[in-house]
Amino acid sequence: MLTEKRHQIILDLLNENDVITVSELMKPLKASESTVRRDLQNLEEQGMLARVHGGAKRPSHLTFEASMDEKEEKFHQQKVQIAKFCADLLNKEDVIYLDAGTTTIEMIQFIPQDLSIKVVTNSVKHASLLIDRQIETIILGGTIKLSTNATLGFTALQQLGEFRFSKAFLGMNGAEVGAGFTTPDPEEAAVKKWALKQSQQNYVLIDHSKLQQIAFAQVAPLKAAKIITDSCPSKLLKDFQEQTTLKEVKQ
Repeated sequence: MLTEKRHQIILDLLNENDVITVSELMKPLKASESTVRRDLQNLEEQGMLARVHGGAKRPSHLTFEASMDEKEEKFHQQKVQIAKFCADLLNKEDVIYLDAGTTTIEMIQFIPQDLSIKVVTNSVKHASLLIDRQIETIILGGTIKLSTNATLGFTALQQLGEFRFSKAFLGMNGAEVGAGFTTPDPEEAAVKKWALKQSQQNYVLIDHSKLQQIAFAQVAPLKAAKIITDSCPSKLLKDFQEQTTLKEVKQ
């Protein structure tokens, strides 16, 4: 049986059962224990399930959000690839919005200083790195969320309403065909939503593990931005391409 077929069977069974064991999967997949475990590992890396002792369960993280340090460790090389590609999209004298996040922060090292761009960001960490590179920077005011270093709240939204951007580069916790772009925090969702509305061209930077994932608060439908990712399973590609432009950045 082809790998993609086995993966689909696993996901279908998880839709019917919250938890499923390796032994329960071996018969319908007609596969050995080692093959099943390898399939579960591959699907976990794609963010499609969570492995547990002896099997797997549906991922459940609608409101959970890891810290910046925890996020930075996951799929780091893929994030760098995505960020480098997006930095190459910049043009001279662009005015851009750079969202808080572990993929967007990787863009900063690749921004050519001779482009004379202006950056608006809601991240204290991003702003510090941009200043170090002598890039003109505006940081939004508001309450600082300690886990993500992002500024949120009324002040940030009020400032965003006064700005216009040629391009916006945003991070997301999930991109799903039905739910669109989502993030766990409603306040963060509000800032992202405003940034998208104020920009001429929008890009969402997410590694493959965020595809077909749903978090608590919706930001926008998929048509609101182009997705830049490292890879997309072929079974999902058609559905995503029907709703947005999805660019796979390969090594």
